[in-house]
Amino acid sequence: MSSRAANPVGAADGFVVLAVLWILATLAALSSIYAVYVINTATAFSGHEGRVRGEALVSAALELTAYRMSGPLNSRPSQGRFSFRMGPANVEVEFRSETARIDLNAAPKQLLAGLFAVLGARPGDAEGYADRVIGWRTKPAEDQDLEAAAYRAAGLRYVERGANFPHVNELSLVLGLPVALIERALPFLTVYSGRPKVNVLDASSEVLAALPGMSRDRLAAFLAERRVLPRNDQTLLTLLGSAQQFAMTEAGKALRVTVHSTLDNGLRMRSEVVILMMEQSDQPFFVLSWQDDVGQMDNLGTKLVGRS
Repeated sequence: MSSRAANPVGAADGFVVLAVLWILATLAALSSIYAVYVINTATAFSGHEGRVRGEALVSAALELTAYRMSGPLNSRPSQGRFSFRMGPANVEVEFRSETARIDLNAAPKQLLAGLFAVLGARPGDAEGYADRVIGWRTKPAEDQDLEAAAYRAAGLRYVERGANFPHVNELSLVLGLPVALIERALPFLTVYSGRPKVNVLDASSEVLAALPGMSRDRLAAFLAERRVLPRNDQTLLTLLGSAQQFAMTEAGKALRVTVHSTLDNGLRMRSEVVILMMEQSDQPFFVLSWQDDVGQMDNLGTKLVGRS
């Protein structure tokens, strides 16, 4: 009797043991899967660690730039540079007024043609390219959209925007402009100035040379005088002669901030941000454009992929 009574109990115990073993095996498998997930996640995140640090460094650079621009409007610098160290990185910052560039949406034909000519286009071609830029940004008259007809005749699946350029890179869509010329022109163009004229106190020599009426000798004299009297507005303007009509000395509220970050592990990053300084606001500035890793290489010599 006792032996027959023991058998059901032993069978039940065996079933419980098997169930426990199955649960333990399942937990072990889930644990292995989770461990693999954690490792893969950590590996994937490690590739973004440099970018996360880079964004933090750029944000700090923008805050410091805004602080330097927080004085009275008439005493704010329109360009400058500084450096600082933050965590495991050295950061170099350069800022310049966006009015030092030629605005694609506001510049007159003569100024656009002057830039294209300075960058290597023949005078006749330069004027044609300027006409195309103006045609792209200008709303066509009703039933007289000759620009659209030209784009269709070229076999393109789009026509001119008929409104302002939202970004300088859209210049690549304008009919007939050579790619090489566009690449040379981009560093001297903006869509954030809003001014038909150029701030000659901060403009590059290429932009100054693009001013209609600017000769080589006049440009050399102006640059030499600007180095000696960098903020003497009236004296410098008189040196421009007839080019004065395309010149101004106001800095505007938009700044282009270039940030070079070098981490102690050798990683190098470059970011270019355009900010708009805000007046009478809790927010000192507003970001108009942010582009990371512009033409920079990491410590392995691999080109980094940027965002804009």
